[in-house]
Amino acid sequence: MTNMRFNILMHPKEYKKERNGTGYMTNLQLENSEIIVGVDFSNNERVNEILNDEKSNSFLLYPGKTSFNLSQRKGYEMEAFLGKQANIFILDGTWPCARKMLKLSANLQKLSRISFDNSIASKFIIKQQPVALCLSTIESVYTVLNLLNNGGLENCNTTDFLVPFEKMIEHQLDYILNPNSKNYNSTASKEILPKKMYKTNTERNVVFELE
Repeated sequence: MTNMRFNILMHPKEYKKERNGTGYMTNLQLENSEIIVGVDFSNNERVNEILNDEKSNSFLLYPGKTSFNLSQRKGYEMEAFLGKQANIFILDGTWPCARKMLKLSANLQKLSRISFDNSIASKFIIKQQPVALCLSTIESVYTVLNLLNNGGLENCNTTDFLVPFEKMIEHQLDYILNPNSKNYNSTASKEILPKKMYKTNTERNVVFELE
């Protein structure tokens, strides 16, 4: 079990539409995690219960100029900032939804933010991303766990962490590429191609910091 607790704040649209979404997968892969559904968490009883727990500090995984960049910190700096058992909140939703959730949630706005640098393209190629390096929720948590492992704050095996996610992608791609499928796309490909144009309603949440 991880030392850090990961609290996945899931937008209702994700909860209703994506039972196989990466927020759910993250929760299933982490024993020390939970999903809390909502939009405005200012008066959310469970969120405030976690925030008011004096035994551990709470942080928001979200980009920002003043965020604590895990990629650029040493282990002792991470421990001094996070502590040994912190609560990490993650906004699980599209970019517009995530922005709205943060804008409405006064309690989340007060939290110190953590982030990381990313140089790896998401494997979530069946979803359109705002930029090529945007990661899904499960990929972001996977990256954070590895950074915390490297810093000595965690000691968890992440070798198979992304397996359910990768299998889901493979399954959906096979479905799209199957000529007998009603969703068959003759022009589809398993090759990861950079996308330059994105529809607003399909943008995914970003939880890393670009250089």
